[in-house]
Amino acid sequence: MKLYRHLAKSVFVAAALMLAVSCSNGNAGSNAANTTTADSSANERMIVRYIDGDSLMANYNLAKEINEAMLRRSNQLDNEQQKRGAEITRFGNEIQNKYQNNGYLTQESFNADQAKLQQMQIDAQNYMAKLQRDAQNEMQQYNMQLNDSVENFINDYARQKGFDMIIYKASGVYMDKKYDVTKEVVEGLNKRYTKVEKK
Repeated sequence: MKLYRHLAKSVFVAAALMLAVSCSNGNAGSNAANTTTADSSANERMIVRYIDGDSLMANYNLAKEINEAMLRRSNQLDNEQQKRGAEITRFGNEIQNKYQNNGYLTQESFNADQAKLQQMQIDAQNYMAKLQRDAQNEMQQYNMQLNDSVENFINDYARQKGFDMIIYKASGVYMDKKYDVTKEVVEGLNKRYTKVEKK
């Protein structure tokens, strides 16, 4: 109940303040009207265009190369994980077969192989974790490179064209197709981009 009274009081105070401001603005009269007209005319003069981020990433050569590089890295990770897993499985099967066929002459030799198997598992986990960290770092570097490239180009492009703003299509609900500059941006990015050959 106290919360309800407090809320009602706050609403009443806010309404009173709005009424006071409204009255003082009414006295200002033509000044308020002039300000509103100036604001709306400034908005009308704003030149906004948009780009489709998905289309840009699918057609910009640098983005395509980065995507291919990350797919190769992902395949390398999968292959390495399978390779390490197969080695561990093979050695584990050898231990089991040797144990079932009374191949261990002492408990110590059996324990030594068990310890070796555990160490192989630990080494494989550590190695895979390192590869994944390296892949994540590489991806971050690629993303920085890609974002810098796109942002720098768009800044120059917008200045040259006299645009006040370029936004991503995903940030809006409806955008008329005539304001789409994705194709021009992609063409400009690809024209400016020079592939660096790996040594």
